[in-house]
Amino acid sequence: MPEKEDVEKHAGQTSEQKPLGFAALSSLMASDGDQELLIFRKFDEISARNLLYMQCEILSIEERLKKCDRKLASSGEMDLEEAAETWEVMVEQAKDGRKEAKEMIDLIKELRVNMKEYHEALDLQSRISRLHPPDRRVFKVAQNELWGGPLDGDGRKRNPIVGGKTKDYLDAEHDLVSLKTPVETDPLSRMLRAIWPGKEEVSRDGLSRITRFNERSIPIAVALINIVVAIVLLVGPITSMSFVNSRPAILGMICAFTVAFALSVGLMTNAKRAEIFAGSAA
Repeated sequence: MPEKEDVEKHAGQTSEQKPLGFAALSSLMASDGDQELLIFRKFDEISARNLLYMQCEILSIEERLKKCDRKLASSGEMDLEEAAETWEVMVEQAKDGRKEAKEMIDLIKELRVNMKEYHEALDLQSRISRLHPPDRRVFKVAQNELWGGPLDGDGRKRNPIVGGKTKDYLDAEHDLVSLKTPVETDPLSRMLRAIWPGKEEVSRDGLSRITRFNERSIPIAVALINIVVAIVLLVGPITSMSFVNSRPAILGMICAFTVAFALSVGLMTNAKRAEIFAGSAA
């Protein structure tokens, strides 16, 4: 009987054990509802190197094609010249075992495979280059969770969640991308994120605290604030001027509301300088 209780006790403990290593890291990334912790290396340097190697392969094929073209053009043989001019003839000669035609067909097939692979790699690299770096706030949280707290005085990681080279992948900050679509980065949104209340959790180091909140609440709050400010800036000048008869006072109010409008556009939107000037002038 005691043995049975012992087994049941240990079985319960095993089922409640937290995941370790990569299981723990992937669980941490997936635990964020906004998916902000999906941060990865993009390997810009070796990606460029890979493209260069692929480009070299195609350059080599290009040179070999030119040599074949020159060989066919200078052969003086009517059947080879005809093969150079007509695809069907070249295919037929290659099937019949003609060396020059077979070399050309093999080279064309090799080019087709390499060119497809090269163009796909270029397209993928182009899309990856459009991915955005992680938000600074999220990046610091990811570092703290991966390393098990701030770095020690000698720069060592205290208690990394994974070992090997993976524990250092967040060191290359310039080479990181976030898979999450970038959120609004206007000053008002940034300020609200800094003070927005949420559910607090204790970090892996047992000291730091992480605040989690629904990212969708920020755009809603910003939209409501924008609506209120827009109403004030539209209705305010009209109603205020109806109570003022002094010309200098009216001019002063126009200047004040214009400045307020420009400030609201600059602080609550992502408008560029030219757009702010155009909106204020209108």
